[in-house]
Amino acid sequence: MIHPTAIVDPRAEIDPTAEIGAYAVIEGPARIGVRTRVMARAVVTGGAALGADNVVHYGAVLGDVPQDLAFAGAESFLRIGDGNVFREHSTVHRGTRPGSATVIGNRNYFMQNSHVAHNCAIGDDAIVAGGALLSGYVELGDRGFVSGNCVVHQFVRIGRLALLRGLSRTSRDVPPFCIMDGTHTVRAVNRVGLHRAGFSAEALRALRNAFKALFLRPRNLRQALAEVEAEPMTAEVKELVDFIRASKRGVCFGPRADGPDAEAG
Repeated sequence: MIHPTAIVDPRAEIDPTAEIGAYAVIEGPARIGVRTRVMARAVVTGGAALGADNVVHYGAVLGDVPQDLAFAGAESFLRIGDGNVFREHSTVHRGTRPGSATVIGNRNYFMQNSHVAHNCAIGDDAIVAGGALLSGYVELGDRGFVSGNCVVHQFVRIGRLALLRGLSRTSRDVPPFCIMDGTHTVRAVNRVGLHRAGFSAEALRALRNAFKALFLRPRNLRQALAEVEAEPMTAEVKELVDFIRASKRGVCFGPRADGPDAEAG
């Protein structure tokens, strides 16, 4: 299952059911799990460890050193779960601090030329579309969707089932269940994504009401949070409120009538 032109480091651990394609490079103490495929000219390096049933397409690079001027060559890691897909020329870097790791969960999909920087934490079933860039220490929640050519600043958190529209950018946290575009501006609840995820009509209604109170009325966010918390909250609304309360960078704001990204809601 290892092509004769592949270059495999003797320190690497490769499951007998794994497949290593032509001219692929497996460098250092990397681990390739059950039924994982590393296709032609892909590179898995450093302390990268891949679980089962991953597919690494042509030219992808996993586990290279971080693009961080503070990186001093310390041992760090990339931990990848099961069932992920890394399309052509996608890149994922390992951690930057000694002993730290970039961590990717299960069943995520990274499209062509997407980039995940050092120490990011990706949940399960997320999508990072072509050309999207996640800076260091970004957190992407379960079933989050980062559309094509989006840019995400370091340390930003993206909540569960949030969606970033194409070409958008953010240096603020993106709340769960919301749609963001422009410059960290949330427009609406991600109704299509929530419906596909099996959310009930009641859960959707509660989230839409909370979203209106938090982001569509011109007032202080603390006052809006207090109003939402004063009423009975569904589990999803509480998750939204808790995410906002935990933010250290500040969260995205709602549409601004006089702002550069203003548009009809």
